[in-house]
Amino acid sequence: MSETAMELINVKKTLGNKAIIKGVSFEIHKGEVFGFIGPNGAGKTTTIRMMVGLMGLSGGDVRIQGASIKTDYKEAIREVGAIVENPEMYPFLTGKQNLKHYARMMPNVPHSRIEEVIKLVGLEQAINEKAGKYSLGMRQRLGIAQALLQKPSVLILDEPTNGLDPAGIKEIRQYIRKLAQEENVAVIISSHLLSEIEQMCDRIGLIKNGEVIAIQDVNAAADETETAEVQMEVTPLSTACEVLRNDYNLDADASNATLTIRTEREMIPDIVETFVRHEIKIYQISMTTSTLEDKFFDLIGENTIE
Repeated sequence: MSETAMELINVKKTLGNKAIIKGVSFEIHKGEVFGFIGPNGAGKTTTIRMMVGLMGLSGGDVRIQGASIKTDYKEAIREVGAIVENPEMYPFLTGKQNLKHYARMMPNVPHSRIEEVIKLVGLEQAINEKAGKYSLGMRQRLGIAQALLQKPSVLILDEPTNGLDPAGIKEIRQYIRKLAQEENVAVIISSHLLSEIEQMCDRIGLIKNGEVIAIQDVNAAADETETAEVQMEVTPLSTACEVLRNDYNLDADASNATLTIRTEREMIPDIVETFVRHEIKIYQISMTTSTLEDKFFDLIGENTIE
């Protein structure tokens, strides 16, 4: 069983008479990448601020490596590293000088750790160049290196791919996966790019109206194939429709020599075999399954996320 790095226990936040966060509970494990998403105004940012002690809790608790953010803040927060959209660096200093500067502000960070994080984020070639010359992707990697200096158990990244081109997004995605595995750190990512969240994360938590309404394992979501929309280009179309009605009790949309049906994925080979037996010619088959994005939008009931 994976070790719990962070645990939210019935976390609540009330402003005036309004409940903003309504009893949020979930765990984040070491070595996993956890995506935290939600529609606008859902309470995601408020929850993250409470996770790191920047906002007080009205109820419940946040425990980081077992230490309470309420009663043992210093011990708990020592286990957390974080960066926001665009890490702030001193542009006139080299990447290494920036890391040395930040290391001096933290207790017990040896020089060997600086070398470790440089290698971990793949900045060996550019670390002695001035940070002002870095691309956005390189600055993101330097920010992650800075956040890793104290060997945190939990790393919180807010929009880590914001503003990056496709190559930069892929690069950051690879390093996030790498550091979760090699450093055994729990990485929490908030992002509005659901397709990127799907590729980066092991699990995803969805918050809406101050409540966590789903915790989804990404691989399990990808493997769900209960029903699929299938398009078949066939002739004769009328015979194919009749076979579907009589043999499978399925109604098909038919137009331009193409059938569209919704059925269980495992039924498709059987349908194809039946068509062949009835001398129906099949020219093409395509299938559309729900993406993780589709499923989360179904839960949200909206088409925008924060």
